[in-house]
Amino acid sequence: MMIWANLLQLSTNMWGDRKRPKGVPESEGSYFHDTLQFDDDLWDELLGRMVEAGVNMVVIDLGDGVKYASHPEIAVKGAWTRAKLGRELRKLRKLGLEPIPKLNFSACHDAWLGRYSRMVSTTAYYEVCKNLIAEVIELFDRPRFFHLGMDEETFGHQRRLEYVLVRQHDLWWHDMLFYCNQVERGGVRPWVWSDYIWDHGDEFLGRMPKSVLQSNWYYDLSFNPKVKYVKPYLDLEAHGYDQIPTGSNWAAADNFERLVSFCTRRIAPQRLLGFLQTPWKPTTKQHRQVHLEAIDKVARARARMAQRAR
Repeated sequence: MMIWANLLQLSTNMWGDRKRPKGVPESEGSYFHDTLQFDDDLWDELLGRMVEAGVNMVVIDLGDGVKYASHPEIAVKGAWTRAKLGRELRKLRKLGLEPIPKLNFSACHDAWLGRYSRMVSTTAYYEVCKNLIAEVIELFDRPRFFHLGMDEETFGHQRRLEYVLVRQHDLWWHDMLFYCNQVERGGVRPWVWSDYIWDHGDEFLGRMPKSVLQSNWYYDLSFNPKVKYVKPYLDLEAHGYDQIPTGSNWAAADNFERLVSFCTRRIAPQRLLGFLQTPWKPTTKQHRQVHLEAIDKVARARARMAQRAR
């Protein structure tokens, strides 16, 4: 069955590692928050709207939004207990929504790891990552996929951070494969963002295992196959990778519908597992309309795809 997925953030501490300066509104999501930025009522509303729209998968950006038994020191104030997470996962499944965990281990998006984000590629760091991956697999009752992030690990994307770290060459591959191996040890398929391919095309296609599910993301409107952010959909298909292409209403409202139209014509059905929508806003009331629009765009894309299939 075609996957129609939507991403929701439990934790927002993947956007920055600096504390909010005085004068910056609390609602600003690009700084580190030591308290959970999440609204339970909006969460429930969005789940209902997703069911109505035909969404069948929810990717949950967990980060430091859970009080992990293995590393409770990571959790922010107000983080979900393991018991609450379990109740919410059961709720999703009862609604027909498949929950998929996401922990972004990119050095650009790992402020949620707390002090461990400054221990990347050390023995202590690997142990923490191993523990967290194993615990999340257990909490999600061995999900079908585990999203590991791994996007935007460049200096340019980290230029506003206090602490900049970029892994390169064999170290990037070593660590990425370490996370994947930990996921696979739990009987789960690893899933990553594919943007490393943008500047390392041949290397990526030569070293990335076919077992790793790929999500190239593109949020603009011009689906020119020659554009370096669009071309990977074709390259991944040519090399036999399974894909869940990813769009967003973050920058362009109509992106998701165009993404679905472009990719369904160019990726073989057996390798096109589905699509992922990513509104990239905190799950809080001030961003309600963005979330509702994102879900509506999934419904529209599904309807148009069904109409073309008739």
